[in-house]
Amino acid sequence: MKVKAEQLAKTLERSNEPLPIYLITGDEALLQGEAADLIRAKLRGLDFSERELMHVDAQFNWDQVFESANSLSLFAERKIIELRLGSQKILKATSDLLQRYLDNPAPDTVLLILADRLDGNAKKSAWCKAVEAKGMVVEIWPVELEALPGWLTQRAATMGLSFEKEALQSLADRVEGNLLAAQQELQKLTLVYPNQQLTLDQVDAAVSDSSRFDIFALTDAALQCQAARCQHIVHALRQEGLEAPVVLWALTRELRSLHRVVEGIAQGKNYDQLAQRERIWGKRKTLVRTASRRVRLSELEAMLRTAGEADAAIKGQNPADPWLLIAQISLRLAGVKLPLLAS
Repeated sequence: MKVKAEQLAKTLERSNEPLPIYLITGDEALLQGEAADLIRAKLRGLDFSERELMHVDAQFNWDQVFESANSLSLFAERKIIELRLGSQKILKATSDLLQRYLDNPAPDTVLLILADRLDGNAKKSAWCKAVEAKGMVVEIWPVELEALPGWLTQRAATMGLSFEKEALQSLADRVEGNLLAAQQELQKLTLVYPNQQLTLDQVDAAVSDSSRFDIFALTDAALQCQAARCQHIVHALRQEGLEAPVVLWALTRELRSLHRVVEGIAQGKNYDQLAQRERIWGKRKTLVRTASRRVRLSELEAMLRTAGEADAAIKGQNPADPWLLIAQISLRLAGVKLPLLAS
């Protein structure tokens, strides 16, 4: 069966028996993680007390999955085998194995697969159709920009927060494209302003609070050519335990926006109009204008390639340290002339 993410909780409540396989696919890490948490919680309630985690890469041996699924636990425990598929493709040989397994699945084992967004061919594949027929497919869709204020309002209400209109729009602009960042910002605002209706000044103050570093301080420092501060902020963010995907998202978003601005200026377009299109306001308008005059398109494209390398490293597809790549990107954006590690 196919289930929408927002319907998953109610669907699981109505189910008294586990399905042999669950597939969660999509690019929103927060919503994917929450969907997986709901499924795990349901399975724990059905006495699935053992969990085996496997990360799939190009050298992954799928035979071990089915051997583990069909092996009896020493303590006769029901087991979840969780597969982090990422962007890896399921080839025909593996597809055949999976289909044969689903024809006669182990009674006390459930497969939980987490994958990046599947393309059209993958959705039409035999293995995906078999999962849909014998188990559950949860497809995670991103929250579109026009729906983001409503999503933030609903989340904030569960935390005892509300926003004035301008404050809500400011927050939405800052977290567009990354719900994990949005959730973390809401959690921070809950600590700073518990059970309040927030104003624009309060939201901006919390996000740009100089007493602690955040991802927006990093992008601002890079735009202002503050190389030493960039290094300090990256180190602080890592020490504070902030997730690398959130930091990479902020840098990548800045690079793409700046790339569109520089490209537009090269085509003779007006900066004020470009800034309005990119929703660049306030002090950032001056920062981005200055940066657009010193950074070349080729440099931005090279930094975006390095961002791709960092993303692959985060997903375990590249042995490099994603934090080192993040630091390198921020330093290059700050004007430091150093060779990029990414090709």
